[in-house]
Amino acid sequence: MRLPLPQFATGDRHPNHIAEVIETTSTEFLAQCLEPEDLSFPSMPPFGSWVCSVDEESGNKIYAVVYYATTMPIDSVHRARALGLSLQDLREEQPQIFAMLRTEFRAAIVGFELSSQNKSYNQRVYQYLPPRPPQIHQAVYRCEPEAIIKFTEELDFLRTLLCINGAPIESLTAAAIRDVYQLRKADRQWLIKAGRSLSVLLKDDYDRLRFILSQIHP
Repeated sequence: MRLPLPQFATGDRHPNHIAEVIETTSTEFLAQCLEPEDLSFPSMPPFGSWVCSVDEESGNKIYAVVYYATTMPIDSVHRARALGLSLQDLREEQPQIFAMLRTEFRAAIVGFELSSQNKSYNQRVYQYLPPRPPQIHQAVYRCEPEAIIKFTEELDFLRTLLCINGAPIESLTAAAIRDVYQLRKADRQWLIKAGRSLSVLLKDDYDRLRFILSQIHP
């Protein structure tokens, strides 16, 4: 039987609270999506989307970009198998299926914002690794558009994305830029600035630069 994560009732949960940290390192964290109350899959954050959590010890707000997501059985021994049913049929005939699956995602840490309790707090965000990542069982939230816009005023986070191991980094970088570009309501000046930053970072690798730019659609 599935042992659910400890969590608040959906009505008490912030609408952007989508997951909980279950593994953490200095550079990234693994989070498990919270279960919906209806018979549906947990909301999987899109590739290249922005999430945030908190280092409880310092109060720093940690920003990260999703680069991998998966839905799999809770039981690691038995794989899911094709049943030939639609999702609606599954809900009616095999509702237990939804209780036997979990959705997880990995997010690369790209920066942080100091806690408001910090004496040097100046509303700034920093685009380098924080002193500590979020702890296990910390809540993970979808970032508010305003927070993403503020964070991406500077573009040093692009260097971090280009150095992630084990990810399709060209596609990830393009996805993150597309997401921000849309949130900024097609701000062409910001997009040009991002393109120039990439051209500097990849000045010795034209093929990678061209591949990233080809996936960005103004």
